[in-house]
Amino acid sequence: MMKEQLFKKEVQHISIKSFNTIPIIEQFEKMAFQAKNLARASAIYDEMLSDKSCTIILCLAGSLFSAGLKKVVYDMINSNMLDVIVSTGAIIVDQDFFEALGFKHYQGTHLIDDNMLMEKGIDRIYDTFIDEEELRICDMTVKDIADKLTPGSYSSREFIKIMGAYLEEKNKNHNSVVRAAYQKGIPIFVPAFSDCSAGFGLVYHQWKKEGGPRVTIDSVKDFLELTRLKIASKDTGLLMIGGGVPKNFAQDVTVAADVLGEKVAMHKYAVQITVADERDGGLSGSTLKEAHSWGKVDKGYEQIVFSEATITFPLLASYAYHKGSWKKRSSRDFNNLLDKKRVNAK
Repeated sequence: MMKEQLFKKEVQHISIKSFNTIPIIEQFEKMAFQAKNLARASAIYDEMLSDKSCTIILCLAGSLFSAGLKKVVYDMINSNMLDVIVSTGAIIVDQDFFEALGFKHYQGTHLIDDNMLMEKGIDRIYDTFIDEEELRICDMTVKDIADKLTPGSYSSREFIKIMGAYLEEKNKNHNSVVRAAYQKGIPIFVPAFSDCSAGFGLVYHQWKKEGGPRVTIDSVKDFLELTRLKIASKDTGLLMIGGGVPKNFAQDVTVAADVLGEKVAMHKYAVQITVADERDGGLSGSTLKEAHSWGKVDKGYEQIVFSEATITFPLLASYAYHKGSWKKRSSRDFNNLLDKKRVNAK
């Protein structure tokens, strides 16, 4: 089978503007199990949007954008439905930045010879395909960006902001979350930044600069910056798609603030969409109820939905979009706040 034959059907990104899930979510509210949980989670997210004092932090984990969820987040950014993003590196770099460079993810199948795919330079993400040669271009683009920067320590937020500026300068759009966040002043944190295509590019950058000045990524600076945002916010709400490092990183800032001697409220709102199970300790940092014992998540406005994100996330986001509470929110430009903090720190 030729490579071109496997790249026939592009993954299309779903648009929450194109359908209104309010009627079905309202029906779910009268049911049980995960339908009722999703209805409550949707109502909590709408409450976050209605709460003028609430900073909304979207946490992303899993292969979400490669599966067609990129435009959901893109529309949320442009509709002021979130203020901060905490994500895995693959979503932001290998999937969003990759597509912003003009490349695509393709519909495929998991019922295929993976040895054949490896020989053809095709990487498989369950039932989607991606071109390894194009991914290497993404790697080297990150390396080229790093090469042009003043050597020193950067938070992932600072580096991703520069990636957004690069996309704007090169006029590369393709509904990019990285570019849209840059334009709106929305911070994107990737605490494990080396665990993605950016890591390969930065490894190459440091390899070539070995022994001399070079760019490094400081994950502690990430933690401090997000903690600053928590301190600067009266209330915070978490919308967590998946779990892992983004979930823990965002939850932990309440404890970090306390360590710094700053008294802040626990996260007032918390919604998580996940398929993980708490019984083996695998729920990516506990249930939201358990997180209360750590002083991370307050009681009253928390809900876990045990469901797969490609189904549930668009339903929840469409509900909130068509409810329209976001229309009374404005952009907060937290990037500007953090950049000023860095200047003051000098």
